[in-house]
Formats: sequence, structure tokens, C-alpha cells
Amino acid sequence: MDLTQYKKAWENQPEEKNKVSALEIYKMTQAKSTSIVKWIFIIGLLEFVVLNSLVFFIDIDQAHEEYDKIGLKKFIIASEIVAYCVAIFFIVRFYINYRTINTADSTKILMSKILKTRKTVRQYVLFNLSYMFIIIVVVAISFVKVNMETIPDDRFALLIAFFILGGLAILTVIWLFYQLLYGFLLKKLKRNYKELSNLEIK
Repeated sequence: MDLTQYKKAWENQPEEKNKVSALEIYKMTQAKSTSIVKWIFIIGLLEFVVLNSLVFFIDIDQAHEEYDKIGLKKFIIASEIVAYCVAIFFIVRFYINYRTINTADSTKILMSKILKTRKTVRQYVLFNLSYMFIIIVVVAISFVKVNMETIPDDRFALLIAFFILGGLAILTVIWLFYQLLYGFLLKKLKRNYKELSNLEIK
């Protein structure tokens, strides 16, 4: 019997049995929420490991040389360090959310932990999108500035359009990537939150 069926059966029971069943529903919802938050932590950790493993397939020195040509080597290195630190910070928060939601001892506390987890994931996705947006804009502006004299007038508008469309495409792919990774789990957490809200009201 899944949680929805269990809940319907509980609503049709006498009041004394409802009190016992309410506790069981809470425990089931807590177990499901804990499992979801655990997967958020695992996915975040795997994402960090996989993305950082790409450095073994990319010539970092050559990439930094290209950035150096447009005067962005120091900026890129500094931004990468910041991105690493922020990513580690969010992974730690994912783990803390998992540990605390597993020990929530009341419906209100569990609801609060679910909201906190959803907020943390949204902040993480927003940071990554904002970080990529800033990198794209800064690189585009620097490239155009350095090569301004060599870009023909009839191709300048085309180059700007290329950067805009390319940037939007990259950001869209990243957003869809995070929707695929975390969107489904966040929807489940939202459903659990609603079930706990109804349980709290009853």
C-alpha cells in the first residue's frame, strides 16, 4: 500500500486509530523525504567529481593561454577557485540537510527541513547559472574588445548575435540539465510537504 492509499484508509478510521496511523504516515513521509535528500547529496557529489574529472581530457594550459590573449587568465583562475569553494559549500549543505531531515522529530520540523532542502537546491542551481552567465558575458566582452580593430564592420553584428545566441543555448542546456537532475526530486519533496501539511491540519 502506497502513501496515498494509506492516507485514505487512515481518514476513514475511528479517531483513536487515526492518531496511531498519523504517526505511521509521518514515519513513511520522513523515510521518503530522507531518501530523496540523500539522493540530492549523492547526485551533487557525483556531479562535482564528474565535472572536475573533465580536466584530464582538457588541455588546461592551452585554455589559460587563450584566456591570457584576451586578458582574462587571472580572472578565470580566480573564478574557478570561487566556483570550487562554492560547490564544496553546497555539497556540505546537502549532506547536512540529509543528516538533519533524518532526525526530524515532529511534523513541523520535517516540513521546515523539506523547505530548507528545496531552497538549498534552488540556490545551488541559481549560482551555477549565474556563474556561467557572468563567464560568458565577460569572455564575450573581452574578446570583442581585444579584436575590435580586426573585426570587419559587416561582421560585428553577426559576432554579437553569435555570442548572445550561443550564451543562451549554453544556459538553456545547463538549466535543462539541472531540471533533469534535481527537478524530479524537488517535485517529490513538494508532494511530501503537501501531505505533511494536510496531516498537520487534520
